[in-house]
Amino acid sequence: MPKILLRLCLLLALGLSALAPAAAAPVRTENAEAELVAEGVAVPGATVTVALRLVARPGWHTYWLNPGDTGLPTTIAWTLPEGVGAGPIQWPLPEALPVGPFVNYGYEGEVWLLSDIAVPKDFTGDRLDLAARADWLICAEICVPEGADLSLSIPVAATPSRDPAHLLGFEKSRALLPLPLPAPAVAARQGETLEILLPQDIQAKAAHFFPDQPGTIIAAAPQALEGSRLTATLEQGFAGERLTGVLVIESDGWTRGFTVDTAIAGVVPAAVTVSPAAVETAPPGAGGTAATSGIGLLLALGLAFLGGMILNLMPCVLPVLSIKLLSLSGRAPGAAMRHHGLAYTAGVLSCFALLAGALLTLRAGGDAIGWGFQLQSPLVVALLAYLFFVLGLWMLDIVSFGAGFMGLGDRLTRHAGPAGSFGIGLLAAVVATPCTGPFMATALGFALTRPPAEALGIFLALGLGLAAPFLAVSFVPGLARLLPKPGGWMLRLKKILAFPLFASAVWLLWVLSVQTGANAVAAAGAGLVLLAFAAFVLREFAGPGAKLVGLAAAIVAVVLAALPMRDAQAPGVTAHGPAGAEAYSAESLASYRAAGRAVFVNMTAAWCITCLVNEQVALDRPAVREALAATDTVYMVGDWTNRDPAITRMLAEHGRSGVPLYVVYPAGGGAPRVLPQLLTEGIVVEALSQP
Repeated sequence: MPKILLRLCLLLALGLSALAPAAAAPVRTENAEAELVAEGVAVPGATVTVALRLVARPGWHTYWLNPGDTGLPTTIAWTLPEGVGAGPIQWPLPEALPVGPFVNYGYEGEVWLLSDIAVPKDFTGDRLDLAARADWLICAEICVPEGADLSLSIPVAATPSRDPAHLLGFEKSRALLPLPLPAPAVAARQGETLEILLPQDIQAKAAHFFPDQPGTIIAAAPQALEGSRLTATLEQGFAGERLTGVLVIESDGWTRGFTVDTAIAGVVPAAVTVSPAAVETAPPGAGGTAATSGIGLLLALGLAFLGGMILNLMPCVLPVLSIKLLSLSGRAPGAAMRHHGLAYTAGVLSCFALLAGALLTLRAGGDAIGWGFQLQSPLVVALLAYLFFVLGLWMLDIVSFGAGFMGLGDRLTRHAGPAGSFGIGLLAAVVATPCTGPFMATALGFALTRPPAEALGIFLALGLGLAAPFLAVSFVPGLARLLPKPGGWMLRLKKILAFPLFASAVWLLWVLSVQTGANAVAAAGAGLVLLAFAAFVLREFAGPGAKLVGLAAAIVAVVLAALPMRDAQAPGVTAHGPAGAEAYSAESLASYRAAGRAVFVNMTAAWCITCLVNEQVALDRPAVREALAATDTVYMVGDWTNRDPAITRMLAEHGRSGVPLYVVYPAGGGAPRVLPQLLTEGIVVEALSQP
């Protein structure tokens, strides 16, 4: 009898162990410990909550969704079975962590970051195998980027059950999630002061507001609570019209966090409502993050190289490359041509190294930026328009520059030395950044989640791919001989190539109009007139007076480009897309998803050539409009022409560092599908028609 009982106990223990998630051992880094933990079993047609359990070493901290003055939020890039979707991170209440003169928002010690994993009804496996790449920045006196590749195997069962070993951890974590406010709140600004009026029935002893968007309030500035009125200091230049974030209130015997999503008035309004539920800061990103989480460094380097080669075919790069190839026609293969190729490559790589360094430095400081970020500056856009315009005038032989400006003239001609080739390489890299082609997005998305050395290597591989065709012509005599012999045709072709440069200048002026409005375009147009006048004076008149007048005209043109010219009636960017398209917001997307609506999200920018081509040949077509109407799909457009941290976050969650990004969220809450970067009408219609 005792033996029978012992066997029954053993069988029962084995049965219970089969229903417990087989968690892998925690991964230990230098300063933290991380693991994935499941709340219970996975049930087809339902969700199971999985936590990233992250434990920082004593005295160190990790970061919240908005890291505050410095830092980066923790990210999770999921690799999931087909049909399985992952929801956004559910962020527990942050702490205000003073670090020298700064204040960060984050967590000391242990934090559980919850995500809901949706299992499709037709899932047939007996276990649900998950993998994720978690990356975090952990800081004390110094900051160290760390990460880990994690996995978890969850048993599948017909009925839900919770794992008693982790029940307390999940309950504690949910208790730290923000709740809706029980009554309306009010937000108003008085100059640079933000005022939040708490609901009258909350008797708060202390309160602190944590905005979920960087650049809202000065994190290090003290917040004061007087009665029911909380005051904070807005960031200089903040012009937002809504306030979103978490309000942490301490009262008698309890501390709670509440979500806030309310309009900001110039004076305190009578009443403003608060969101009825916790705001989801981003849509589920499982469909996109898997695109980068599963690749390795070598594959990312190869994809970056291929993406760089494809950039040579983009309309923003081809005119610049043509200028340099034209200058090599008729040259005999040899050391001089190889020097040109090496100098051009050095220029490309130098520009990509500078862009990578700036992007990674700003990211480490907490800025939300991505590929092509320099073209989000109206000044850079205007100066590039100036450069293309002046180059076009020179190629038409309308103007010359004299000895003082030969670096922008003769050194770019067929008589140019290596310095001219270096300059053309810099220019080609700068104008390539509006373009995002096949293979690039995956490589760049991977780069921006990796340590700085690996990220820099991927950026340089991209630059090497861009320089590869010119470098090949310079080093392989057989390819060089394919170039046509010099002759009178070269002068005509040189003049023909001026018109793509003029077209590029016009396109940049249009980008400027989208960014800042008509006033800025008028100022930049006046600058172009002044540049043409400067070139005319320098060509037609001699002497120091002419040079002084020409220099003054050029300086005034640059000053006009630098003036803030945003139109008062055009404070934002007009999203591209057909009539009825809705501007993207994470809150609206979450609301539509909760209601079971299908949503098509188009992330674009006015300076993105690939985006504009896709809109013309695929998106703005009758068949696509009919498919949107037939499937009752909401069309949302996120315009990244100017910097928008919400869009940057959306891109990052899908493993992208730049636009375009096209995501279809099926009706009924299915896993999102990321479409290719080069679209056709058929691809979009088919994606919209799939259940």
